[in-house]
Amino acid sequence: MSTQNHFLSLCLFLLTFLAAGPLCQTVSQAARGGNWALLRPSIGISAMHMQLLNNDRVVIFDRTSTGRSNISLPSGKCRVNPHDTALTADCTAHSVEYDVTSNSVRPLKVLTDVWCSSGALMPDGRLIQTGGFNDGDHAVRIFRPCNGSDWEEIKFGLTQRRWYATNQILPDGRQIIVGGRRQFNYEFYPKTGATISYNLPFLLYTKDQKEVENNLYPFVFLNIDGNLFIFANNRAILFNYLNDVVVKQYPQIPDGNPRNYPSTGSAALLPLKLMQGKAFGGAEVLVCGGAPKGSYISANYGKFIGALNTCGRLKITDPSPDWVMETMPTARVMGDMLLLPNGNVLIINGGSAGTAGWELARNPVLNPVVYRPKNPIGSRFERQNPSSTPRMYHSAVALLRDGRVLVGGSNPNRNYEFTGVLFPTELSLEAFSPSYLNLEYANLRPKIILPISQSKIGYNQRIVVRFTITDTINRNLVLVTMVAPSFNTHSIAMNQRLLVLGAGNVTTVGVSTYEMGVMTPGSGILAPSGFYMLFVVHQEIPSVGIWVHIQ
Repeated sequence: MSTQNHFLSLCLFLLTFLAAGPLCQTVSQAARGGNWALLRPSIGISAMHMQLLNNDRVVIFDRTSTGRSNISLPSGKCRVNPHDTALTADCTAHSVEYDVTSNSVRPLKVLTDVWCSSGALMPDGRLIQTGGFNDGDHAVRIFRPCNGSDWEEIKFGLTQRRWYATNQILPDGRQIIVGGRRQFNYEFYPKTGATISYNLPFLLYTKDQKEVENNLYPFVFLNIDGNLFIFANNRAILFNYLNDVVVKQYPQIPDGNPRNYPSTGSAALLPLKLMQGKAFGGAEVLVCGGAPKGSYISANYGKFIGALNTCGRLKITDPSPDWVMETMPTARVMGDMLLLPNGNVLIINGGSAGTAGWELARNPVLNPVVYRPKNPIGSRFERQNPSSTPRMYHSAVALLRDGRVLVGGSNPNRNYEFTGVLFPTELSLEAFSPSYLNLEYANLRPKIILPISQSKIGYNQRIVVRFTITDTINRNLVLVTMVAPSFNTHSIAMNQRLLVLGAGNVTTVGVSTYEMGVMTPGSGILAPSGFYMLFVVHQEIPSVGIWVHIQ
């Protein structure tokens, strides 16, 4: 390719990205709202934590200190633990493996209490799950994506107790584990060299009074420069974890209200656009909902303050960034935020008054909202069709490879309680199908032919994505996206990441068959090694994804 043609190609690529917002609405304006389906009336446990694995199974768990669950362990596999706060001998499961393909569940045996714990996927696909409550607060648990797997536990795998901490996978394959209740520090897993933790004064400075804290489950994102964006309470820093240095302090979010547990808003790193394997256009973070100052204490006295209806958007790569505030259609606390394959953001679950905590929230928000980052401000939010099931404290969600969103959990009670409470313990599992899955769009939906699922790809590598579309294709409205499956709990989606690898530049190779060459991310800073779902998106309608393993 000549230099001039290469330049023109890059310009066309850039213009496609810039135009994609308004143009993509030509299809989606017709039918919006999405659909709900009950998958299982009960999975036996309340889905407090969720992680999709690269075998299309979802590991789900709640906590051992709720008492007996509604699903039994296999005969002879009872959990005997003299230190447990509920039952010293329990023959029921507090973790299950949900098979997306067969819509079936398999009970798993978790030994220590995983309540309010955290986790991340390792580059080889293993789930490393850390911390929790009581005898689980120093534990590291491992789950392998293999047939018949069960939990493996290292009871003292952590240096500090980690309860309400956040895990982020790093470019070198390690996890950094940040914070937790009364932990103003961080540590790494696996350990290299000295088994120590490192002080992070930012977590001490952002802590409210003893009873509240408001900086638990901090929002942590790997920035495109390799540093970590860390948001806690109402403030954020850019942190160089390699040198233990705060690189930048960001402005306080304008209303000054807390957004982390127990005030519990949600956050997402918005889609990262790549060109020739490098990021362009910077990186932005969106923080939505939460509860005003004082809400937690008020709720404990029976007064439930209305939740926040604002979102703050911050371009974290700008030299002098400022928050841009937006207003959601509905106030929301304990909402979950997921990146959809087409780059839009789904905000789902939660309530409109009170805070996180047992029986401390009111007024379930049953309507999800889709946020369209590329739309002009003032036209980014769309209310979706409601569920009939409240999803309050201890709910979780997961994006599936077919584009649906798995929704489960809600146990705002101390134990499994189904009667005599305002919001019963919820054991059901639902799927929310965004409107891009409507049957009327079937002929516009791409189907990936190549590469095949579970393909290995390298960094800074050109790959050819071949796909079919049976209806007339709009070549300017085709994207290839790559989505990391996140660990979801307590309104935080750890390691959530979406990369747009390419747009436009589509060639015809046969009847209704097309190809698009894209460059993979240039390094593990942009996409830490591991399994991702790769999608072709046409006019905002994604294909079924395939698994790719970048390393």
